[in-house]
Parts: sequence; structure tokens; C-alpha cells
Amino acid sequence: MAEAEAGSGTTGSSETSLKDKGNEFFKAGNYLKAAAVYTQAIKQDPNNPTLYSNRAAAFLQLVKLNKALADAETTITLNPQWEKGYFRKGCILEAMERYDDALAAFQTALQYNPQSTEVSRKIKRISQLVKDKKRAQEVENMRSNVDMAKHLDKLKTEMSEKCGSEECWKDMFAFLVETMEAAVKSWHETSKVDARVYFLLDQEKTQTDKYAPIVNIDKAFESPHTHSSCFSYLRQYAEDSFSRAACLIAPKSIISYPQVWKGQGSRKWRHGQHDGFFVQFETPFLRKLWFIASSNEFGQTLCRDPEVLDISVHEVLPRLFKKKSMS
Repeated sequence: MAEAEAGSGTTGSSETSLKDKGNEFFKAGNYLKAAAVYTQAIKQDPNNPTLYSNRAAAFLQLVKLNKALADAETTITLNPQWEKGYFRKGCILEAMERYDDALAAFQTALQYNPQSTEVSRKIKRISQLVKDKKRAQEVENMRSNVDMAKHLDKLKTEMSEKCGSEECWKDMFAFLVETMEAAVKSWHETSKVDARVYFLLDQEKTQTDKYAPIVNIDKAFESPHTHSSCFSYLRQYAEDSFSRAACLIAPKSIISYPQVWKGQGSRKWRHGQHDGFFVQFETPFLRKLWFIASSNEFGQTLCRDPEVLDISVHEVLPRLFKKKSMS
């Protein structure tokens, strides 16, 4: 609010009346008139910091932020030890969303008036805004830069040990990364993924006119019967299509059976209340399972890091490929 008294210096009666008149306009919410009257007063007494502080407050209400900031800086120049100039500056920088600079201004104000609860409240609020802004940027970066290869890096060693051909395991790893990243991006954009099994087909053996690389399984988890029928179909499909690997993507929300998280306890399953989706990776020599939990931060849907699950406990589908060693 505009000041009732000057921060320094002496003023004549005409200037005082102009300042008081400006204050009345300010209190009435007529900030344009207030700014105009403060300007007249400044012409009569250009070295009075209170007048610049008051006009800065009026400009702030009018969202003339650059003018307001200039007046706040002038206030500080005219009276460097008056906390109000720094307070004004902090409020204006806050409105500009320059939170780090605003925080610095409020902290300087507190140095000159440590008892000010108003300044202390501002520092607390701005500190939280800075923290929230930083986290919001982190969330946006995580949404924009999905890097599943980083999370799956340890899997490379296991795959290379179990698969004799380097070309073989690298193809499978790239297939898994691509499938998982596509699912995460879909979830970020729409908050859902389709229940599907993606197959890594053998380019030399697969009849691509007969076998597609994607099979929809949205009805698979409605009952034990549909689950069993789907599994039998997929296992035969994997064999007949000469698939080298498969990757199941299934949102938790559609799984009525089997609810592989039920009765496991918080040590084995920490996401009982969380939305998200399962990723089950199948090859003849390696099986892996992940759950990717979802949360909402700052109005944005965010996939958490994939959590490795014990596939012998939580498998969404039984083994699709006949077990064999490829070493």
C-alpha cells in the first residue's frame, strides 16, 4: 500500500496535500489517478523516496511493471537503508515471475527491518514459488526427454551374457527401449496406453502380410477365461510369426484379472493406490517385468521411473516363448 508518511526529507504543504490526495485515490482503487497525482508531487519534490515508492505501488496495481521497477530502484537510490524500497522491488519482481531476484530483494528488506512479518511472509511464499518453479521445470524436462535406455542400462549386460549374438541382443534392447518410450510418451500426452503386445518379427522368416507386429489385447484381463484364451493365442502367434521377442503394455486400470499387485504387501508392491502401466518383456531366454507408476504434478501427468518387479510373482501373462538358452 502507499505510504502515509515520507521516508526521508521534508516536504511543503502543497506537496503533502498532493501525496495525501494520491493516497486517497490509491485507497479508493483509482490507481491511474493516484499515479498521476504522485507524478505531480514528484515534480515538486524529486528527491522524496516515499513518493517514488507510492507511485511504484500504483504502477504495480496497473501492471506497468517496468515503470514500477524503475520507481522502486529510485526509492532505493534515494534511501538505501529504507526497507520499503526493497519490499516494493520484491513485489514487482514477484509479479514479473523473477522469483530469485524477488527473494533477494525481500531478504535485503528483512535485513533493514528484521521484525517485519510482512516481509517474512513474502520470503516464505517466494521460497516456495522458487522451489515449485524449479520442480515444474524438472517435470517438464522429464516429460520432454524420455530416456528409457538410461533406466535399462543394466539389462544390457544380462542380455549380452544370455544371447550369443551381439546383433541379436542389441536389436532386442532397441526394440524394448522404443516400445517403452512410445508407451511413456502416450501416457504423458493422453494419460493412457492401449493394452497391446508388440512383437519383434524375424524379417527373414515372418510372413508380414499375415502377421502384424502389434496385437490388441484390451479384453484379455476381463476374466480368467479371457486371460487364458488370450495367452494361448499370443503364444501360438509368437511361434507361428517367428517372433524373436515380445513386449506387453497393459494399463493397470483395465486389469480385473489377474490383479498381480493384490495381497503382496507394501514391501513387494508399493503402488497399490497409484495409476500406471505394466511392461512385460518376453524372449526365449529372458523375461522381465516393470511397473511404471504415474503421478500428477503441477497439472502435468508424469511417468515415474520404471520399477523392476519379480516376474515369478507379478507376471501379467505366463511365458510366451519356449524356454531355451541362446548362449
